[in-house]
Amino acid sequence: MCRESSVSAKIHAEITATIVAALEQGVAPWVKPWKSGPGGKCLPCNAATYRSYRGVNVLTLWSAALGSGYPLPRWLTFRQAQELGGHVRRGEKGTPIVLVKQMTVAGERDDGTAQASEDGARQVTFLRYFWVFNVAQVEGLPPHLYATPSPEPEGERHGRAEAFLSALGADVRHGGDRACYVPSLDCVMLPMYGAFEGPEHYYATSLHEHAHWSGHPSRLDRDLSGRFGSQAYAAEELVAELTAAFLCAELGIEGRLRHAEYIGSWLELLRADTKAVFAAASQASRVADYLRSFSEKLGTPS
Repeated sequence: MCRESSVSAKIHAEITATIVAALEQGVAPWVKPWKSGPGGKCLPCNAATYRSYRGVNVLTLWSAALGSGYPLPRWLTFRQAQELGGHVRRGEKGTPIVLVKQMTVAGERDDGTAQASEDGARQVTFLRYFWVFNVAQVEGLPPHLYATPSPEPEGERHGRAEAFLSALGADVRHGGDRACYVPSLDCVMLPMYGAFEGPEHYYATSLHEHAHWSGHPSRLDRDLSGRFGSQAYAAEELVAELTAAFLCAELGIEGRLRHAEYIGSWLELLRADTKAVFAAASQASRVADYLRSFSEKLGTPS
C-alpha cells in the first residue's frame, strides 16, 4: 500500500474539513453556487489562460466565491495578476488550490511512500498548494476581465441543455415518480417533464442520472453495485452529484440538485476517508468530459 506524505495528508485533511463543515450545516458547497453569477458558463476559470479549474479545485473556488460574494468566477495567481498589469489589494487573502503532479522515481523505498512497479520504478504523487485571487481582489487589470456577461435568454440555455442531453443518445423512459438509472436495463428513468417544478430542475435531475449512466461497463465502467447506505453507494452518488453540478454550471442551468437525502452518508464517507472528495471530484470531472464528448463529436455547442 502507498502511504501519502505528511504534506499531502495535511492538504487532504484541510480541504475535506472545510467541506465537512459546510455539510454539517446542511449546505453542499456545490449546490447552485453559480446562481449569483452572470449566467452562462460559470465554472471557475483562470483569467489569464481561460482554462477551467477541475476536480476539487472547483469546489474550493465555488466555496470561496460564495463566502466572499465574488460576482465573477475568474481567478489569478499573484504573479499572473502582476503580468497582466494589476496588483492584489493590500490585505487580501488568497484561496488555496491544489496541483497534483506525478513523478517516476527509480528504485524502491521501505517506508511505504510509493509502490514499486515490475522494473523497480515508482509513481509518486505530490500535492502542492497554490494561492489564487479572484479578479475582485485585484486592481488594475484590463477592463475586459472585470466585465460581466449579459444574462443569456432562458430559451437559449434550455435549448443548449436539450441538445446536450439528446447527443448522449441514452435510453430515457419517462413516467412514474422516481428518477433513477437502472443498470440491468441500461436506461434512465425520469418522471414526466411536467412533473418537475420547472425545466431547469428536470435538466439537473437528468444530468445526475446520466452521470450514473456513464458508469455502465460499456462506457466508463464504474462499480454501480453499492447498496443504499454503503460507502460505495455514497461515493457513486457524490460522483453523480458533482458531475451534475459541473455540467449545470457549464450549461447555465440553475436546477435543484438532489443533495439533501445524501448529506448524512457523504459526511460518514468524508469523515472516514479524507481523500474521498478528491477522488469523487476528479472522477466527476472525468465523467463530465466523457458526457461532453458526445456533443463535441456532433459539433453541438455545450
